[in-house]
Amino acid sequence: MEKRLRITDPEKLTLLYERFRDVCLVEKEVWKEIFMPRETNAGPVRTNIQDRYDVEIDDPAIEATLEANIPRGGAALGAAIEEYRAHISFWK
Repeated sequence: MEKRLRITDPEKLTLLYERFRDVCLVEKEVWKEIFMPRETNAGPVRTNIQDRYDVEIDDPAIEATLEANIPRGGAALGAAIEEYRAHISFWK
């Protein structure tokens, strides 16, 4: 079985929080997995190949708060995600 890696790089986390917000807004619910384009260091980039990230929220009350902010739009959901960043982790 493949070992999961917790994402800790601040730049990558910023992108993942933004992607998480966008996916939740489109799907109208809190998602437990998101996909991002695969990172490449050289050569052409194939946009149809994506990396999957598991999203873990360590408190059901925080998940409910995030869910409640989805209908309020991107700014409200983004603020809630920012507030609870410490409780949201991403795993690859």
